[in-house]
Amino acid sequence: MPAILGTGEHRYRVVDNFAKLPDGWQLTDVASVAVDSKDRVYVFNRGVHPMVVLDREGNFLRSFGEGLFSRAHGLHIDADDNLYCTDDGDHTVRKCTTEGKVLLTIGIPAKPAPFMSGEPFHRCTHTALSPKGEIYVSDGYGNARVHKFTPDGKLIKSWGGPGTDPGQFNIVHNIATDADGWVYVADRENHRVQVFNGEGKYETQWNNLHRPCALCCCGGAKSPTFVIGELGPGLDINRNVPNLGPRLSIVDAQGKRIARLGGEQGPGVASGKFLAPHGIALDSRGDIYVGEVGVTNWKTSFPDEEMPAAVRATRCLQKLERVRE
Repeated sequence: MPAILGTGEHRYRVVDNFAKLPDGWQLTDVASVAVDSKDRVYVFNRGVHPMVVLDREGNFLRSFGEGLFSRAHGLHIDADDNLYCTDDGDHTVRKCTTEGKVLLTIGIPAKPAPFMSGEPFHRCTHTALSPKGEIYVSDGYGNARVHKFTPDGKLIKSWGGPGTDPGQFNIVHNIATDADGWVYVADRENHRVQVFNGEGKYETQWNNLHRPCALCCCGGAKSPTFVIGELGPGLDINRNVPNLGPRLSIVDAQGKRIARLGGEQGPGVASGKFLAPHGIALDSRGDIYVGEVGVTNWKTSFPDEEMPAAVRATRCLQKLERVRE
């Protein structure tokens, strides 16, 4: 029987073996995922075929991005079904059509800004849009910044810096916005989500999270909710400690937890377990798609175990189907 995660109104059935790929294909790490207006699923991965497109049943439709993307990291889709593909390997954000045509490139491919210079980009991680279509980019591995651009890619402003104080970041890993223009930033190694206004003014933060990695705003304009993917322990000393994830948490607009999915007994490949949630998207029916970097994370979580072949093939993409009774 498929595993069921969550409680009450937030119960999800795990769809095992969701992705149905052509023979010999592998996704490897799925860095991020997005769903368009027709519920087609875009899987931004680190395999040979960087963007794999599936229908909502997991059937393969097409791929693109071969030879274009260096290292998939973040994926966001707008109301017009434009894809914003963040490539931390070549320090760029590319706006693409759903067929893979590049409409805009922000950043200079393969030319990073100096480490921790605050200038865009040094291993950028994700994007989100303001209600006016302005582009926010989290610049998170070689910088500790959020950058705001015009819709055509001109830099407006930047904020943040390395540290632990409000408005500072320790791996700014993911970013989301809501209909009112608030900006939510997954500050991964500070174990929090920080909330800013559209101009970068710090407002508040959400705590009681473990290495928040993926961040998705959903639930509608009037009462937004957020699904947060939390990584499990990253140190040898706490690797086997229970109740630290990896897991998903669902919170309201004030950051109050309303549900938690999985993570009580650590990572795993069994149905109902996670490896390393890295990207999250929802479709029109409220089903959740989770991209995981299980290949990269395997030696951290399982240093003495051989990685199953399924992890590299398709296991780094999961679908959680909302239970309706």
